[in-house]
Amino acid sequence: MEITEVKVFPVNEEKLKAYITIVLDDCFVVRDLKIIGGNEGLFVAMPSKRRKDGTFKDIAHPLNQRTRTHVEKRVLDAYLDEIKRDNSVSRSAEEAEKHEEKETAMG
Repeated sequence: MEITEVKVFPVNEEKLKAYITIVLDDCFVVRDLKIIGGNEGLFVAMPSKRRKDGTFKDIAHPLNQRTRTHVEKRVLDAYLDEIKRDNSVSRSAEEAEKHEEKETAMG
């Protein structure tokens, strides 16, 4: 199984950091994985559904530790790349704005 695409949808909440969609072998999509900021750092939560008793049950998940590790690494790497890219875009926009303000002030 190959993860052929990872889409990151950042969220601005306290613990929930992003929703993730992965594509397996260019032919199967899994939506609503989540990046959660926990006490031990970031972790990947599998898509789940709330049961009548209020608990959550995964609706899709790896069946072994090797696959779980593979999915988590790809997802977390994609998330961290997205955050770095977003931060560099934000910094570039701020720098351009400051430059424009200086030029306007100078006349």
